[in-house]
Amino acid sequence: MTKINRRVAIKWTLQSTALLGLGTLGQSVSGDHTLQPRQMDEPEIDGSTAWFDVANWEVEGRAYRETAKPYDRLPAKAEAGLRKAVWDLSRHSAGMVARFTTDSTVVKVRYELSSPRLAMNHMPATGVSGVDLYAKTEGGDLRWVNVSRPTQTSVEATLAKGIDSLSNSNSEESREFALYFPLYNGVEKLEIGIEKSAKLKPMLARKKPIVFYGTSIMHGACASRPGMSISSILGRRLNRPVVNLGFSGNGKMELPIADLIGELDPSVIAVDCLPNMNGKLVSERAVPFVKRLRKYHPEIPILLVEDRAMTNSVFYQRSKDFHQQNRASLEAAYQSLLAAGENNIFYLDGQKLLGSDGEGATDGSHPSDLGMVRYADAYEPVLRRMLKETTDRRTR
Repeated sequence: MTKINRRVAIKWTLQSTALLGLGTLGQSVSGDHTLQPRQMDEPEIDGSTAWFDVANWEVEGRAYRETAKPYDRLPAKAEAGLRKAVWDLSRHSAGMVARFTTDSTVVKVRYELSSPRLAMNHMPATGVSGVDLYAKTEGGDLRWVNVSRPTQTSVEATLAKGIDSLSNSNSEESREFALYFPLYNGVEKLEIGIEKSAKLKPMLARKKPIVFYGTSIMHGACASRPGMSISSILGRRLNRPVVNLGFSGNGKMELPIADLIGELDPSVIAVDCLPNMNGKLVSERAVPFVKRLRKYHPEIPILLVEDRAMTNSVFYQRSKDFHQQNRASLEAAYQSLLAAGENNIFYLDGQKLLGSDGEGATDGSHPSDLGMVRYADAYEPVLRRMLKETTDRRTR
């Protein structure tokens, strides 16, 4: 059951509207469609292909400009204040997506990966290190086209060849594409290739992203490809930009992360950390974490998400006890926040996040593609409600 705090403040504080990827250190991630994109670098012509470097585009999900590498998820300054494990995981490009339009019937990609660890024993190279291409249909929804299949750190692939033109259109009309970045690897450089006679235009980043903070599950384990992660699915369904701050094994409601989220300009913040915590840790950290977020975002809706049930927990009382203790601690924190007068706090029950048939995970813990869809199904209605209430208050 989804619990919703209906006590909402009358006054609504508008947050900053700086550009995603273009703000200075400490500014937010939002984009603004009224602004013009940066001047693109001239493409490299290689035979019949024009190659465009994506580094200077407004890549959605790249939440900070001042990064050590182009596709890090956190700013370079954050390294000093974070545990090494969190910092290392922030070098993964999870959640990033390059959006563009082109009239080319061919779409290629070439990129350099940071790590030779292309796959894991429960997650294929297509999800760990692949890039995933989606395109707009005639009806306007984004649908999957192809995914790269890395076998080494230098990858070059043709993701679309002879793709159909939009019906009833002339040769000048372009189709919209979205290219999702690897979930569990870093990217040193990424280029998109089109027919050299065609045109390409990067799309501006959209403003007010949904910010997801969590564990390996939010990070993307174990989606078969990047477009099947929870944040990616929800971004498409809700037609919203997303920022993925999932850190495998290390989503623990740490205050430095709250401070970093405080620099952003989100529409919603989802906190989904319980799989990496226990009841004691949740009791100690949940309330201070929310209060730290409130220091920066007094009225942004915050969603607290319970622990999913391990799909084999039906056989293990210790797993049932772990989930029950985690959830009881988060429920107590939620009630404490309500009693203290906190507004715009939402709550998502975890028991059926992976479904009720035991078929939603690869290893009992991490969602398969089926599990990712079920997670998104559970998230979607509460996020829609949160976004609607936010819009309603802003238009009063």
